[in-house]
Amino acid sequence: MDTEDDLQHFDAAAERLIELGNRLLERDADADSWEVASGLLAGAVHFWLYAHQPCGDLECDSCEEIDTAEKRVEQMLALVRESAEESDYYHSPRDINVGSA
Repeated sequence: MDTEDDLQHFDAAAERLIELGNRLLERDADADSWEVASGLLAGAVHFWLYAHQPCGDLECDSCEEIDTAEKRVEQMLALVRESAEESDYYHSPRDINVGSA
């Protein structure tokens, strides 16, 4: 992210997605939170791939990191890992690898 505006758009989009998930779960008491979250993730993946298509200029330096499907998926997975590791929910007290003292 290059500018403060980019960061504001990023934060707003993330916040709205969380709000949407919460609304979907509130609207249907029988909804499975894992299914709702998986659907939101699938939609985000599709939109991210759509938004990161190369421009078509084979000499474009800006598109070098995303000029194949495999490169786009690698970029996306790196971003997903970064977001996950920065999340307050990355570690859970019930994780099997949590130590106890």
